[in-house]
Amino acid sequence: MDNLKPEQRKRCMSQIRNKNTRPELIVRSLIHHMGYRYRLHRKDLPGTPDIVLPKYKKIIEIRGCFWHMHACRYGRVVPKTNTAYWEKKRTLTVNRDKKNAEALLEKGWDCLILWECEIKREYDQVKKQIIAFLDESSL
Repeated sequence: MDNLKPEQRKRCMSQIRNKNTRPELIVRSLIHHMGYRYRLHRKDLPGTPDIVLPKYKKIIEIRGCFWHMHACRYGRVVPKTNTAYWEKKRTLTVNRDKKNAEALLEKGWDCLILWECEIKREYDQVKKQIIAFLDESSL
């Protein structure tokens, strides 16, 4: 991405989605096949969570590693151009995540956070994590 012209970079960045991403679709499909029904992006909840299971008071958030500064190699990437801007933008995202998580917890919602890199590389482990998270509500 170093050699992109400003117009090219703008076009690339405009293609990045915040809803219905590939990792989100994978998780939604898995949950649906497990027999759970859910709601998407509920605007009445802090942060409009990705997947909401109202019957169980559970939320599943799928986070992109770069944007939410995950500890993996993708999250630790430091852009070479306009570094201060991106650092500020990503830090604000992380702070907003914390604030939204606290607000959801106060409202009695249980949250599971899944990372983009885990969904892509550790599908079986993520599946077990989701099963454990959702099955604890049916005990």
